[in-house]
Amino acid sequence: MRAFDVSACAMPHTTRPMSVPIRQRTRIKFCGMKRASDIRAAVRLGVDAIGLIVVPGTKRGLSIEEATALRREVPALATAVLLLMDAEPDFARAAVQAVQPDLLQFHGAEDPAFCASLGRPWIKAVPMGGIDDTLAYQRRYAGAAGFVFDSHGAGGHGGSGHAFDWARLPAERPTPLLLAGGLKPDNVFEAVCAVRPHAVDVSSGIEDAPGEKSLARMQAFVSEVERADRGQAN
Repeated sequence: MRAFDVSACAMPHTTRPMSVPIRQRTRIKFCGMKRASDIRAAVRLGVDAIGLIVVPGTKRGLSIEEATALRREVPALATAVLLLMDAEPDFARAAVQAVQPDLLQFHGAEDPAFCASLGRPWIKAVPMGGIDDTLAYQRRYAGAAGFVFDSHGAGGHGGSGHAFDWARLPAERPTPLLLAGGLKPDNVFEAVCAVRPHAVDVSSGIEDAPGEKSLARMQAFVSEVERADRGQAN
């Protein structure tokens, strides 16, 4: 990955007070949650969104019943995100009806009309390992409330732990940009400084094993995002 100048996050050497302090806060989504204790810890850390994956056969996949139980751990004012990938329509509708998510995330080759048909706001993953024209991709999914730029290829799953070249991200951002793909406590400060995303989305980077989050890594990740935000506010 190319090196980035993170001077935008450097704290200035001045004692002059700011007349109108402005602080950009990067939202945080923890995805692939499988344990109630991890969700409760994330909420205590102030994480904005909790991702529940209902994709059969994946390492962090939940049954509809499991996702429904875990969704009850997500309190008001935190966002419960239900992640689907090329789901059969009946399965998708049953999952949405049972889980009652605040937001849907589509990770496959779903038709835009299908994404819009489930009656929830939705975001769309952009497979940076499989497309070149990101703006054309966003135009196709014009109804999305935002886009998750991830490192997987077309048809692949997220949560691989691999990053992509952030220089490929579009400068034009008609909707919120959520950055995913290989983020972890060691690189999220640089990512926020370089990309200035609306949100960062992490799964494997805060785990001891797939679906088993590490409290220490969760704490470190949140701390590094907050450190980057403090630098951008000055």
